Amino acid sequence: MKKIVTVSREFGSGGRETGKRLAEALGFNYVDSEIIQAVAEQTKLDENYLRDKLEQGIANYPVTIGRTFSQVKSISNSAMLIAKQHNIIRDIAAKSDCVIVGRGADVALADLKPFKIFVYADMRSKIARIRSRAQTDEILTDKEIERKIRHIDGARKSTHDLYSPRAWGDKAGYNICINTTDTDVKSIIKPLSEIIVAYFK
Repeated sequence: MKKIVTVSREFGSGGRETGKRLAEALGFNYVDSEIIQAVAEQTKLDENYLRDKLEQGIANYPVTIGRTFSQVKSISNSAMLIAKQHNIIRDIAAKSDCVIVGRGADVALADLKPFKIFVYADMRSKIARIRSRAQTDEILTDKEIERKIRHIDGARKSTHDLYSPRAWGDKAGYNICINTTDTDVKSIIKPLSEIIVAYFK
């Protein structure tokens, strides 16, 4: 059985950097954008459209009488895309030892017993991290960044919680939860990789 690490993360917490650095330290395959690329190939849809659609998640279940046909269709399409994404994640995980960031990999691969990480931080730290990585032409206020964080994290939670018996971010659903507030991600990789190596022995 392959060794699999999944990294779930709050937006702006440094989860993607954690995943990249862990994969390098462990000598595992790093998986992130490849998932969207594979979904795009299978569905013949634009990658940017898919990224946006999957980032929005599925919210406000169950479907109620008050929903319009277009809303129901949108939810159905999102569910189909997420199911495809989960199938692709399983295919990728079967091929090599890997670190998979986001995309509901902890849920899709639950039966394979991956080492599951949840990365989080306080709002101030997340805003600062996002601002430090923003494009020079992307100027947002702290309030706008906070709204973006809450929107993306809300979508991640709503989608995750439809497929998992445990809530997104619930410490009981992960092997380790890491608070990156005021933390240099590089400094935690060595001890974290040692814990993961011990887990798979």
